Amino acid sequence: MKKLISTILKTVIFFIGWAILISFTPDIETNNQALLRLWWEFVPLALVVLFSIIFVSVIEKGKIKIPIASRFFKNSLIGVVIGVLWLGSVVSVLLLTKTINIQGQNNIDYIWIWILASLLNVIMQELLMRGYLYQLWKQKYNVIVATALTTILFSAMHGGAFEAGIIPVLNVVSMSILVTLLLEYTGTIVAPIIAHFAWNTIGAIIFGGVSLASDYPNLLNSTFQGNPLISGGIYKIEGSIIVLVVNLILIICLFILNKRMSSNL
Repeated sequence: MKKLISTILKTVIFFIGWAILISFTPDIETNNQALLRLWWEFVPLALVVLFSIIFVSVIEKGKIKIPIASRFFKNSLIGVVIGVLWLGSVVSVLLLTKTINIQGQNNIDYIWIWILASLLNVIMQELLMRGYLYQLWKQKYNVIVATALTTILFSAMHGGAFEAGIIPVLNVVSMSILVTLLLEYTGTIVAPIIAHFAWNTIGAIIFGGVSLASDYPNLLNSTFQGNPLISGGIYKIEGSIIVLVVNLILIICLFILNKRMSSNL
């Protein structure tokens, strides 16, 4: 019981403390919306890094580590492959079924700043969910408990899915499980960051079919039409059952790979 109370207390202080501090983020004086978005993504990331260093180094005294450098280049490549395969499979099905209709493109000023902002946002989410908190619950209990806890928190951070319906919620839940299995398979948080970044950046900034903050631009003018179960309706890619099917297929594949890896140890 004491272990459970201690672990819950650390989780609450880490997560709620971070959430409270980012609410005090000041605006910067600029007319450049891209730079302003970059700032809004940088501050939460900086605070997650700060909290992680304090909790890992001071509170845990180095007994918990956030895996970063394990076979960096190989596992980065795995992250790229999974990310492209993940979103590519979904977009390919939607294009083949003529669910996505691309009607032209927009000019995006400072597109590389927007992409960098998207990267900072993804690093923040993965470090917050699958950094210290995941490793804490994994060490104190096991992978299943750690996955369940961080999936609940990840889903809470994407609360808009609950207003959208059951399919968007299942997509968020299965996405969290998918990237957690990727973390376990590669042994580094880098692979989930890269896969998640590919999903968000290509899906949102390129196709405009994934929800980021409302000020993010999109390069292509894409409309989603036809059966809402396939197209996602007003929720676009994130509301499509195709995402759920692809997520489940990748989850099964990564689960099998993890099992094989464990049996070879």
